[in-house]
Amino acid sequence: MQLKWLEDFIALAHERSFTRAAELRHVTHPAFGRRIRALEAWAGTPLTEREGGGPVRLTPAGQAFLETAQQMAQGLAHSHEELRAIAGRQARTVTLATGRTLARTVVADWLARIQPVLEGGELRVRTCALAESVAMIERGEADFTLAYHHTSLAVRLDARQFTHLALATDRLVPVVRARAGGAPLHHFGGTGAVPYLAYSHTLALGRLVEDHLAHDPLAPRLARVVECDSADAQHEYVLRGLGVAWLPWSMVHADCQSGRLALAGDERMEVRFDVRMYRPKRRLSPWAEALWGTLARK
Repeated sequence: MQLKWLEDFIALAHERSFTRAAELRHVTHPAFGRRIRALEAWAGTPLTEREGGGPVRLTPAGQAFLETAQQMAQGLAHSHEELRAIAGRQARTVTLATGRTLARTVVADWLARIQPVLEGGELRVRTCALAESVAMIERGEADFTLAYHHTSLAVRLDARQFTHLALATDRLVPVVRARAGGAPLHHFGGTGAVPYLAYSHTLALGRLVEDHLAHDPLAPRLARVVECDSADAQHEYVLRGLGVAWLPWSMVHADCQSGRLALAGDERMEVRFDVRMYRPKRRLSPWAEALWGTLARK
């Protein structure tokens, strides 16, 4: 069965003439006749009556099949249009896999700076754990992956197939709620342990902080009171005075400058890291390449 056979049959049913139908379908009369016979062979029964010199008539089977043929042809035509529309949208859609904290901080920052480029398509931001964001780009489910880079975090992507771009640098800083005069509610170096708002180990930020504390012989005394897999939630807990948390400076600098939060330790307690965007070395869609080029020039 071929779509053109259905379209030939519909044209013949409307024109009632092999000659006019063949002209309408832009094929020769013999070729048109062969295609109608091929359709009848597929149907297993004659669909037209060819006797006499008058207009072509449909057999009862042909009459019954005509409505089905019209519905099939229209359905396939609509499906073709939808597929072309989807393909057009996909060509203008880029998927970025990243963590929730990076989506809120780094991604939000550079989206504001490259806004004119975004008018050419749609950026889909998918938030997930580091391991899943790496798996998504390896499976071809994401065009780009934005991730933290640090010696304690291993992003295992084959350098023969993927490349990266350093987009930002940031640091995790220990912050607590500030008192009325600006002094920290909790601070390191006191006699007691400081309430510690820890990240879940499944979170990349958690591995950064735990690695830093484990290798610091002068690490402060901490008492774990909360473990959470959301930096946004930790931010709120700190604002409520529940303890100290290591949060990205990009997330808390405004609170520190306004006096809502205060640093609980000096620079030795900070964890510096880079933010990298990874992509396949193969050619991406034109819009994805334009987005990458814009970021590379920033």
